[in-house]
Amino acid sequence: MGLCFELATQLIGKLGEAVKVVDEVHGFRYFDQRAMIGFVDGTENPIGSEAVDSTVIGDEDRQFAGGSFVIVQKYLHDMAGWNTLTVEMQERIIGRTKLSNIELDEEIKPSSSHSSLTTLVENGQEVKILRDNMPFGHPGTGEFGTYFIGYARSPEPIEQMLENMFVGRPPGNYDRLLDYSRAVTGNLFFVPSANLLEILGTSAVNATAPLQHTSTSSIESLQKGSLNIGSLKGTNQYE
Repeated sequence: MGLCFELATQLIGKLGEAVKVVDEVHGFRYFDQRAMIGFVDGTENPIGSEAVDSTVIGDEDRQFAGGSFVIVQKYLHDMAGWNTLTVEMQERIIGRTKLSNIELDEEIKPSSSHSSLTTLVENGQEVKILRDNMPFGHPGTGEFGTYFIGYARSPEPIEQMLENMFVGRPPGNYDRLLDYSRAVTGNLFFVPSANLLEILGTSAVNATAPLQHTSTSSIESLQKGSLNIGSLKGTNQYE
């Protein structure tokens, strides 16, 4: 916590009036990587070279190679309502066992479970993102939540997962975890590589036009097809 605090202090100090802080959440690791709702979080995260392949832009967009997309969302949990459910009911909502963190058999796992709707398969291969969620809470005020942080090499799988969760697959078959968790903020960011940051720093002094993305289809689809989740809904972040 001390290191995170110092890093945030240094960043805000350097950025100064160039940025405005609209929300500040202090998360922590909860037991054995568990979310506030008691289940292990990020179990299916890719590791090693698979993590790099899943999160870092490659030759498909050379101008932005080495960068990544990151989505952040602040979810608040109805812990009182969640805790009225039996463990078995909670497990069917998540799609995994609570204590041993084993995925439920397909025959009994509902298609509306969180794990079912956030699993994407394309051309026979599972499309993965890297989740680095942080639980947070204030027992004195009764606020408990998860700060969702997801990294991917393209915004498309993130958008598809959110559509599956909030709209449903098929529509109406939405993620039942949302009956007890609600997104209060959310935004998608592009994280440039160190090399691109250097180029942008030079361009800001000399260039007469902003750097243009070579592939805008994903961004345009996000602008036109926003799921309107959280306090930043409908805000165009690409102008």
